[in-house]
Amino acid sequence: KAAQALGFGAKLHADEIVSFGGAELAGELKASAPTICCKHPMKHKSLAQNNVVATLLPLTAFTLKEPYARGRKMIDSGCAVALATDLNPGSCFSGSIPLTFALACIYMKLTVAEAITAITLNGAAALDGDRIGSIEAGKQGDFVLLGTDNPHILPYYTGMNAVKLTIKGGRILHSN
Repeated sequence: KAAQALGFGAKLHADEIVSFGGAELAGELKASAPTICCKHPMKHKSLAQNNVVATLLPLTAFTLKEPYARGRKMIDSGCAVALATDLNPGSCFSGSIPLTFALACIYMKLTVAEAITAITLNGAAALDGDRIGSIEAGKQGDFVLLGTDNPHILPYYTGMNAVKLTIKGGRILHSN
């Protein structure tokens, strides 16, 4: 609260594996919640009512053999969700966006369109990114081109990389 009073935003790294009140606190503070593994519907509503973007970590659940966050229920409750890999040596040993995407669709029940939004626009919103996350005038030129016109292959070809071209800040970083 003191940081917010000084004009700083608040972010909580909480409830990643075990729920101990982080979702409620994020809602109360209207804070970004970079890691949330929410299983209780009342928490979903609190996050939604306070415009908190909950970042879901399907690879962490996969690596630790823990239950997946209830992405479908969260979205149905009006909560905005983002997706992230959570690559780190303690709880997630993969930085695979394709696998993150597939797990979110398969186990968290996100639609392809919802997963795309969660990785792009909502991911940027969770970071307070007003210059990233979508292709619009005045925003940074970050995007990928896929080797298909059918986005449904993203969860179908589980863990496979369909990216043909990566552009960051208007510059080509990678091409296949």
